Amino acid sequence: MKLRYKKITIKVGSNVLTKSDGTLNVARIAHLVDQIAALHKAGVEIILVSSGAVASGKSVLMPSRKYDAVSSRQLWAALGQVKLINRYSDFFREHAMICAQVLTTKENFSSRAHYLNMKNCINTLLENRVVPIVNENDTISITELMFTDNDELSGLMATLAQSDALIILSNVDGVYTSDPGQPGAEMITEINDDLDDEQIHVSGQMSGFGRGGMLTKLRIARKVASSGIAVHVANGSRENILTDLLDADKSIPHTFFRPDPASVKGIKNWMAYSDSFAKAVITVNQGAATALLSEKAVSLLPVGVVAISGEFRAGDLLKIIDEDHHPIGIGKARYGSDRWEKERTAERQKPLIHYDYLYLENGK
Repeated sequence: MKLRYKKITIKVGSNVLTKSDGTLNVARIAHLVDQIAALHKAGVEIILVSSGAVASGKSVLMPSRKYDAVSSRQLWAALGQVKLINRYSDFFREHAMICAQVLTTKENFSSRAHYLNMKNCINTLLENRVVPIVNENDTISITELMFTDNDELSGLMATLAQSDALIILSNVDGVYTSDPGQPGAEMITEINDDLDDEQIHVSGQMSGFGRGGMLTKLRIARKVASSGIAVHVANGSRENILTDLLDADKSIPHTFFRPDPASVKGIKNWMAYSDSFAKAVITVNQGAATALLSEKAVSLLPVGVVAISGEFRAGDLLKIIDEDHHPIGIGKARYGSDRWEKERTAERQKPLIHYDYLYLENGK
């Protein structure tokens, strides 16, 4: 087999791993592990981001009384994660392989230091030929700081580990122009910068067990592709989907997001997933917005800022919007909000956000 990639991140959704009644689809998990083992033995480094804990927890125990959504999710995640990781461990052991459980929350990525600590953890596991199985720790996550779903987490893990590709396994063959169950829906085989969201008309319908939908997959896939990582959205229930995707001599129905050759690197990869940690929102005028989104790399000068919502200090993350409240990007402040007025009237202004610490919504 001629392999397309040497390092991949795989995200497998709840609807792939569970049956309609919420119980784990053990046969499918075993087949998934068989494929990962075959690729692993061929020299591919693999990170697995696996959903399914909450769904499998529902099959273990029904609550003795009605709880709110967060408490119910905590209960089922705590029960289901044990069941899920034990299944994975048993199946990997049959291939003489070791897997490791890595539970995280979005708050773990709130600082660059935490991000680099997670990166070191994943790299150490891979160096020891261990397969990391990553999932959000729903037992302690709270609604305001939860990942949209594991699609977002998988995008972060793929960029953090500098994977060659992210493979998102769902219960459909790819991204469609509308709900796949509707007449006239067509699958889009390739998506790049020339195709905007308005041309795709993706359905935002959520799955029965997951929190996200195809809209989330589209947004995350674009973000990952802008980091120079290939993205494949494919049907996880299709037999041998992983081995067939990585076989360069085979072509199967799925959606491919072409990676951007002019990709962002380093600190911007962390910033791409950190908008929820912004300390303040700054509004820029039309001139500044146009300059920031142009092909030319520019820093944000304080004169381009027309309003600030919130206080911040040097090093804090700032969310940038235009005067129509459209998101532009996120940046790292060079100085605090208390200096903004002084700097914007100075003869030689110091950038509020330097380009090297600025991540834009267009992925630049």
